[in-house]
Amino acid sequence: MLAARSALRTYVARIQITRETHYFRRARQASQLRCASSLKEVLAEQIPAKQAELKEIKTKHGSKVLGEVTVDQCIGGGRGVKCMLWETSLLDAAEGIRFRGYTIPECQEILPTFKGPAGDGEPTPEALTWLLLTGEVPTKAQADSLTAELFARSKLPEHVTALMKTLPKTMHPMTQFSLGLQACQTESKFAKAYSDGVHKSQYWDSTYEDVIDVIAKLPEIAAAVYRNTYFDGSITRDHSLDYSANFCRMLGMESPAFDELMRLYLCIHTDHEGGNASAHATHLVGSTLSDPYNSYVAGLNALAGPLHGLANQEVLAWIQDLKAKFDAEGKAVNEETITAFAWDTLNNGQVIPGFGHAVLRKTDPRYTCQREFAFKHLPDDDLFKIVDTIYKVMPGVLTEHGKTKNPYPNVDSHSGVLLWHYGFTQYEYYTVLFGVSRGIGALSQVFWDRALGLPLERPKSLTTGWIKDFCEKQDDEKVAA
Repeated sequence: MLAARSALRTYVARIQITRETHYFRRARQASQLRCASSLKEVLAEQIPAKQAELKEIKTKHGSKVLGEVTVDQCIGGGRGVKCMLWETSLLDAAEGIRFRGYTIPECQEILPTFKGPAGDGEPTPEALTWLLLTGEVPTKAQADSLTAELFARSKLPEHVTALMKTLPKTMHPMTQFSLGLQACQTESKFAKAYSDGVHKSQYWDSTYEDVIDVIAKLPEIAAAVYRNTYFDGSITRDHSLDYSANFCRMLGMESPAFDELMRLYLCIHTDHEGGNASAHATHLVGSTLSDPYNSYVAGLNALAGPLHGLANQEVLAWIQDLKAKFDAEGKAVNEETITAFAWDTLNNGQVIPGFGHAVLRKTDPRYTCQREFAFKHLPDDDLFKIVDTIYKVMPGVLTEHGKTKNPYPNVDSHSGVLLWHYGFTQYEYYTVLFGVSRGIGALSQVFWDRALGLPLERPKSLTTGWIKDFCEKQDDEKVAA
């Protein structure tokens, strides 16, 4: 009888656990946070348990196979190869991105905003930074404390400010951004601690200091690029605001609506698991024990590529060219004319920018939340109407065309149109905004790389001759068998 009751209790408990969703389990954990703890104190408490967890996984499961690498994956850039530990986010082909287990809509619901608790605006990047680093939802007080810490660390060294003013206005904004951050490396606390012989068990401490310093300085460097390139170089700050709104003031933007857009933009671009080029480059360079400044410079240079962060400006240019062509020909923007234009583009051997993704096989949730923002704030914008019409017809066209694995829009399909609506028309600069955001995710992982003592990344490479010989030998063995 006792055994039966025990089994029943176990069964009921399992049913109860099953009924709890991932979302509400995490939300309950968030309510248990201690308001007095600083971000660094929370991380210091987490590190020993995380180290023990990773050691246990390696001990119990180190020899288990996670997947097989095909010749296509080897030649095709390692697509889908499960070979990188990335704590801060996970991308599912059907579901999209989750930040520490939370979807974008869930983050919008539970993370603190500038005005107060969740639900009265877009989440702040400070709140998401806390979540990415700790895996815990911060209170409003904790998010505000991080805002204050970032502002206190944001001042650029004088030599960096002087350098930024000497750069030619014709230099691409991303090149200027990268140079500015590289020049800040003189301030690296990790580099100094390593030079002083700090024990590897304490690498995390000075890495944390650098990570928060870099995140704090990125808007300052980015604002210097913008104001020096397009205006007179003067910068106005307002530290009574949050990270995003203060960044907008430094850019010269005063609209509260644009502040909300910047919060959304910075949050959704922070992290997209570790395999994307900017995140991977940051992780790879960081694995050499290069300091976070130099590590993220590598990430910025990867982000500057047309196949990565630079794609957003190309999408906007394509949409504007489409509008100009239609205006010149007296055509209306509707599903019929957009469909014809799409087929003309594809039949001429060109691609439709802003559609498709290396991993996703559905509409990018980052696109969806921007679409919802547009319906709320700028439903009558001409460029948005074009984007909306393209969204309605393009998946069908691309599916019929048959050469696109994912015929749905990605994040780049929308962001440029939103920025343009608010008068932010310097589209060559758009990737710099992406760079401010992506630093939060990539550098959060650099912190955990050091805290967990992850090794130097060094995958095995193969020659085409080795691959050919290996495959032919396998074919011969099958024939012989």
